[in-house]
Amino acid sequence: MATKTCKIKPIIKSIGRRNAIPIIHVRGTHYEIGFDIGRTFAKMIQDFVDIYPPLNEIYLPLFATEQGKNVYNETLDAVKKQFPQYLREIEGTADGANVPFYKLFLMHLDDIISNDTGIEGNAVLPVGCTTIICNQPGHEILGHNEDALSDTLNHWYLVSAHVIEANYREEKFTSLSYAGFLPGYTMGYNNHGLVYSINTLSAAVLRSGKTPRYFLTRALLGVENFVQAQQTLRNEGYGAAEGFSVNMTFLEQEGDRMFHNAEVGPAELEANQSQLNILTVSPGENTSHCNKYLRLKVKEVKGRIIDSSIGRMEAVLNHPPVQCRQDVINVLSDQTGKDYRIYQEFGRNDDEIKTIATGIFDCIERTWSIYTDIPQFNEPILVIPMQL
Repeated sequence: MATKTCKIKPIIKSIGRRNAIPIIHVRGTHYEIGFDIGRTFAKMIQDFVDIYPPLNEIYLPLFATEQGKNVYNETLDAVKKQFPQYLREIEGTADGANVPFYKLFLMHLDDIISNDTGIEGNAVLPVGCTTIICNQPGHEILGHNEDALSDTLNHWYLVSAHVIEANYREEKFTSLSYAGFLPGYTMGYNNHGLVYSINTLSAAVLRSGKTPRYFLTRALLGVENFVQAQQTLRNEGYGAAEGFSVNMTFLEQEGDRMFHNAEVGPAELEANQSQLNILTVSPGENTSHCNKYLRLKVKEVKGRIIDSSIGRMEAVLNHPPVQCRQDVINVLSDQTGKDYRIYQEFGRNDDEIKTIATGIFDCIERTWSIYTDIPQFNEPILVIPMQL
């Protein structure tokens, strides 16, 4: 008599916050880069796919429905027509890590599938990411807290890639990447001098068949100047499916240092490009951004991501205007908020959310310092010279 065996899902034990930054230096085609990332970080990617709550609790059940499959297929088709090379990166990662491609693509679809099928998925959205820009004489700083669901803690790495493939532009960049995701949707820089960070924005209405934000920010890693960055974000012909904002500057730009915050909104009904609003931060000015639209008129979801952004912005304004790098670090380390903190670690309402890393880009020294714990009280784990 045959004995039936069942595969037991492994229990991923909490190992606490690790003071470690894995990094891969890789060169090759889009598929080869994806494969080497997947092969190198296979265990981390497999573990993350197993535990990632939005995928397992929302996206996979919806993918099993006809409506969910339609959203998946029409969005995949839109990406194939625009960015087949980035799909090959995901295919390479899936093959290298021995995980199914459809699961990784569902992770890149994120809330599009739940929003378009009428199922509320925003309850599991990360509540975080705070960016501070300081453009003062002698202090040109972009500082960023990368916040995510607590499951993401220790499930990220740096990708330093040189992409060479016939019929596609050459790309060289370094980016923080969540396990199994394309590089680009966090913070990093490229060899053309782009320095950037990303804040998630949660529009109430998303667009199936448009471009997921992960692909637009991946494409951003290849731009050479601010004009190309705007073209990438506008995404003429399709438009963004979701919302996000980009904080950026170009180290090699002529004239005075200019920072920019670009708020991107989903393409409007029957439109074929993203909604886009850009704020320029000139010398002597500062700005900050969390996870709420400040200028673009886009209807947003309700709940923690908005409440948290309001709370964190209030905490930012409690500090004097930043004048230097240490001021930026002090703001990003702030834990004074009653319910939501700028640096998210412990508390009643943010137990599910962690600041997984802090990045300080010094545009004069041309360094990127990365902290894995509160930067006000810790030295950076890694300082990367931004070589162009």
